[in-house]
Amino acid sequence: MSALSQKHLTGLKYLNKSDFELIFKTADNFKDILQRPIKKVPSLRDITIANLFFEESTRTRISFELAEKRLTADTINFSTSASSVKKGETLLDTVRNILAMKVDMIVLRHAASGTANFLAQHISAHIINAGDGTNEHPTQGLLDGYSALAKFGELKGLNYLLIGDIKHSRVAGSDIPLMLKMGANIKVCGPPTLIPKFIEELGVSYEPNLKKALEWCDIANVLRIQLERMDIKFIPSLREYSLFYGVNRELLDSINRNITIMHPGPINRGVELNSDVADSKQSIILQQVENGVAIRMAVLYLLAGRN
Repeated sequence: MSALSQKHLTGLKYLNKSDFELIFKTADNFKDILQRPIKKVPSLRDITIANLFFEESTRTRISFELAEKRLTADTINFSTSASSVKKGETLLDTVRNILAMKVDMIVLRHAASGTANFLAQHISAHIINAGDGTNEHPTQGLLDGYSALAKFGELKGLNYLLIGDIKHSRVAGSDIPLMLKMGANIKVCGPPTLIPKFIEELGVSYEPNLKKALEWCDIANVLRIQLERMDIKFIPSLREYSLFYGVNRELLDSINRNITIMHPGPINRGVELNSDVADSKQSIILQQVENGVAIRMAVLYLLAGRN
């Protein structure tokens, strides 16, 4: 297989195992390039990419911009604060006006779930979902899977644990379909109020006790509490959440198992993850950030049809 099965990257639920393997293999090549003194290749020098971020972002936006620059693409960074959307223009009209300037690809982050899918049905340019509401964050899911693969050499049979706010996490929304299709075993852990109903119907098991969940897993992805996406209060307090579901050194030392720790960022230190864990040798958080550039380069390259 030398091309993705989909024209857009709106969600990992739409990709198959062969797609994931192709993206990972392509990312390997770009990761090698990123280790060179000159980290730039002219692979997309005739491609124009617009980064449309309707939500605040630091890591994802910088990672995409860096990936685009490493591929020598022309980039446009769209600022919502100075856009016509503030004047009442629809999202679709805004995007169509941008595409009229001969833009080839759109990287979109939006607070509304399903926005990337909506645009993909109405425009011809390639769409990359950089996070839509509580739905999915495909490139984060890809870099999580790629980082786990780099650590363990195989995803099939891996015991993969997601801890925290599964209900509002678009990272979980992408990690789960990828890991299941790659043959991993998935368990989620967190307060019952933050676990989606019927999640076990997806082939995912639920363990409310954090210590038991950690004793089961090979790798734990610790998710942030998505307070900005909660319309009601799902937990009594952050202090109580940290007491029952925070991952700290004492807890890890009580488990006779060397667990790898991941986090999609940003970390609320002292809430879901303590610094003595986040900065420990068990953590591959910075490797995730590094791998994110290679994964995004691979996605941009493949969607542009460069095989």
